[in-house]
Amino acid sequence: MKSSGGEENKLGNGVVGILAETVNKWERRTPLTPSHCARLLHGGRDRTGISRIVVQPSAKRIHHDALYEDVGCEISDDLSHCGLILGIKQPELEMILPERAYAFFSHTHKAQKENMPLLDKILSERVTLCDYELIVGDHGNRLLAFGKYAGRAGLVDFLHGLGQRYLSLGYSTPFLSLGSSYMYSSLAAAKAAVISVGEEIASQGLPLGICPLVFVFTGTGNVSLGAQEIFKLLPHTFVEPSKLPELFVKDKGISQNGKSTKRVYQVYGCIITSQDMVEHKDPSKSFDKADYYAHPEQYNPVFHEKISPYTSVLVNCMYWEKRFPRLLSIKQLQDLTTKELPLVGICDITCDIGGSIEFVNRATLIDSPFFRFNPSNNSYYDDMDGDGVLCMAVDILPTEFAKEASQHFGDILSGFVGSLASMTEIADLPAHLKRACISYRGELTSLYEYIPRMRKSNPEEAQDNITNGVSSQRTYNILVSLSGHLFDKFLINEALDMIEAAGGSFHLAKCELGQSADAESYSELEVGADDKRVLDQIIDSLTRLANPNEDYISPCREANKISLKIGKVQQENEVKEKPEMTKKSGVLILGAGRVCRPAAELLASVRTISSQQWYKTYFGADSEEQTDVHVIVASLYLKDAKETVEGISDVEAVQLDVSDSESLLKYISQVDVVLSLLPASCHAFVAKTCIELKKHLVTASYVDDETSMLHEKAKSAGITILGEMGLDPGIDHMMAMKMINEAHIKKGKVKSFTSYCGGLPSPAAANNPLAYKFSWNPAGAIRAGQNPAKYKSNGDIIHVDGKNLYDSATRFRVPNLPAFALECLPNRNSLVYGDHYGIESEATTIFRFSMIMATLSKLGFFDNEANQVLSTGKRITFGALLSNILKKDADNEPEPLAGEEEISKRIFKLGYSKETAAKAAKTIVFLGFNEEREIPSLCKSVFDATCYLMEEKLAYSGNEQDMVLLHHEVEVEFPESKRIEKHTATLLEFGEIKNGQTTTAMAKTVGIPAAIGALLLIEDKIKTRGVLRPLEPEVYLPALDILQAYGIKLMEKTE
Repeated sequence: MKSSGGEENKLGNGVVGILAETVNKWERRTPLTPSHCARLLHGGRDRTGISRIVVQPSAKRIHHDALYEDVGCEISDDLSHCGLILGIKQPELEMILPERAYAFFSHTHKAQKENMPLLDKILSERVTLCDYELIVGDHGNRLLAFGKYAGRAGLVDFLHGLGQRYLSLGYSTPFLSLGSSYMYSSLAAAKAAVISVGEEIASQGLPLGICPLVFVFTGTGNVSLGAQEIFKLLPHTFVEPSKLPELFVKDKGISQNGKSTKRVYQVYGCIITSQDMVEHKDPSKSFDKADYYAHPEQYNPVFHEKISPYTSVLVNCMYWEKRFPRLLSIKQLQDLTTKELPLVGICDITCDIGGSIEFVNRATLIDSPFFRFNPSNNSYYDDMDGDGVLCMAVDILPTEFAKEASQHFGDILSGFVGSLASMTEIADLPAHLKRACISYRGELTSLYEYIPRMRKSNPEEAQDNITNGVSSQRTYNILVSLSGHLFDKFLINEALDMIEAAGGSFHLAKCELGQSADAESYSELEVGADDKRVLDQIIDSLTRLANPNEDYISPCREANKISLKIGKVQQENEVKEKPEMTKKSGVLILGAGRVCRPAAELLASVRTISSQQWYKTYFGADSEEQTDVHVIVASLYLKDAKETVEGISDVEAVQLDVSDSESLLKYISQVDVVLSLLPASCHAFVAKTCIELKKHLVTASYVDDETSMLHEKAKSAGITILGEMGLDPGIDHMMAMKMINEAHIKKGKVKSFTSYCGGLPSPAAANNPLAYKFSWNPAGAIRAGQNPAKYKSNGDIIHVDGKNLYDSATRFRVPNLPAFALECLPNRNSLVYGDHYGIESEATTIFRFSMIMATLSKLGFFDNEANQVLSTGKRITFGALLSNILKKDADNEPEPLAGEEEISKRIFKLGYSKETAAKAAKTIVFLGFNEEREIPSLCKSVFDATCYLMEEKLAYSGNEQDMVLLHHEVEVEFPESKRIEKHTATLLEFGEIKNGQTTTAMAKTVGIPAAIGALLLIEDKIKTRGVLRPLEPEVYLPALDILQAYGIKLMEKTE
């Protein structure tokens, strides 16, 4: 890594570096993925604290350099401009630059001897070090960890080896088809492979000779949960430890009719904790976890007697310390082997070498993960053949799922990396980050001042001088055993301070470190004093530290030794009071149209989906807290509201007239966010009420002038009014801003921007002369075709009069969808998007209207003026009105028109081409305009009558589906290289029918983004207050990600 001497201090300059991982060839993880970098860079330094990201090139990183470059990162070996440098594992010492901030897993805070050269380098270079391992949330849990991924990868890997091992023993099993974790492109692909194995077990069974196949999992932490997650993909049954003997008797292949069976169609799981591994030496005493942790020497191991005889695969997920009995020793395994032990393998995910499983004496590699131990001759082999137990102990398992592990890690890290990047004083950091800083500008922070004292007291040097636990350094001495969360809760610091403050001395005789957030540490201190009263005072102080909330009880001393438990241990059967883990929120949906149902479904499902990974990813890391949204759907007519929510659990339907201020106040006061899907004219009134009650508001409509004027009032009230959060406007904005900002970050200039959007019938439903249908009232669509338009083309501003809009239709074919040949119309004033997007733009809206619409418009079918024939009060037929519309002049009585041919001739005589006349006539007949049936009295104009027939004849029927097409094209020029790129983004969504309920594509693509806007406000992901559109990264980046996670896919392409 390059560095220049004498440069100014870079700390807090907002420039972030990402290290190339060099410790292990398999380390492919990254602290931030390209998507995280895009979000941080798009947000701008004023929002995210980050101005630049420099990524060291790496050909093995899970995300290629080009992907980082595409989102605006710089690729360079030189990180000298970076104030904050991020990695996963510790960097090589020569890569550490002076006076920077670093964040990685350092493994130094427990004074680990092997990593002290790293800490010395950190201090000598005046570096600020933040250790991921020490970043702890409000509930005391580590925020940045990979435990579940270790468990997931570990069990997949072992199942892969299990198939090979069984084959060498003469059994063919479905496990043989499974690969190692790293062989799959994703965690989902690996799970799919395990599911396939499970399906084969369920249908074909396992050989009787290896059954019952029992997997025993130690511990209940994240590692164990991750392994169990994979195990549960197989057909399985969990059994209690005490029931294992019964299982073996029951499943020895005897069916109910007493005949031997040949196959077994499931596997078995068993979860054990410390109470299943040991028992008290005094038979009259039952297991007590607190006592066991304080006095493990008073307990005998029983795992080899009660659990091992029934274990096929031992999945070890629990950290062990030397002061505790082993889980399984070599001698115990040798004894069990003489009794036809069913144990086929050890999956030691903890990779605890020479630890709880004595014969696991080495760490293995991802590409050679197994070895075989033969207890009969105490020998080790690297093959699968022969006697013995298969063992696996890979120490870098999470990197096998590098993509998901990196995404998970970056989701959390990106939430506070800006604070680290912009930090110039440690006091500026949030408390949880401040606690995680081991050093600041080359000095140990106060919480970690114990490290030098521990280093001076090297237990290896002290061991030879200890006899019966007594040191000769002082007149009075005692060996104090301390166990608990000594380091992650900084209690060791307090203990050492007490000793020195009283005038005593200490020497570290033993130190065994907990290797996870759940594991505890154990230290033995030789404590000495020249005055017995001083020593007694020290012991009293340490005892009070161990029991801060209890009456003082003098500790028991035996042979100049005491044991103190610092931090209480929860009993296995103790009911622990937990904080409320459900966050309750409320959303009021105003309206009961088609769009409301998808919005209500998404919001009502939050309690369920908030436990899913994609929701955690975008709304709150790996927290156990669930979000529960109470949804109220309000409509002018209660019947409509009830129909909207029918079949959706826990959604309330109410009657509400929004013009009734008292009722509106009542319901808005009950919720956190209002989602208005009413006509646009109602939004300003609703917004004023939201401002009064300080409640957020989301709409899918354009932000009009009246609503815009409420910006300062909303800002003062501390609320957000998020408008244009539907499809068009909405998703179109968000896709555009993402594309444009990515171009700007790469220093490109947008030369042209074109947008097409429309709701269409699916190809199968486009079965009429117009090739179009309506999922809503046709009046709005037809009126949209009469609005004037303005756009810019090749630098010229084009104006189109509303009367001529249909004539301006142009043909368009979507590049990625050659089957769709469409016609498009310019949509209103496209020039305003140049201001919104910061570019010059041309925007068009697609309707799948053909040139026939222009002809119908010119003929007068869309005339909204009161019609003379209709206003007479007489009931006339559609046929008579058609004759009136197509009459040649006002003086002659219109002649009746019998059929399509006659109608075509009449249109031809009016000056249209034969082809145009024939197509228009076909449409007129299809609509029923030539029928001799009376026109309803509600139709006062030709426009009304046309809409009436279109709504009748162009409605979706039966199982027909609509679709939505949104397509952006952005042409980007890069001035420096003169290169021009064409970027496209396409959304194609179809309507669907589920449980007999039709949901249109239009309803989904309008209602779901609006609901996502509400969720972003509920989860406090949108910080901006006032009136805004989804043009800011804090809105559009997570919203687009959530849309895709929810199933609405966007296709992006660069040429």
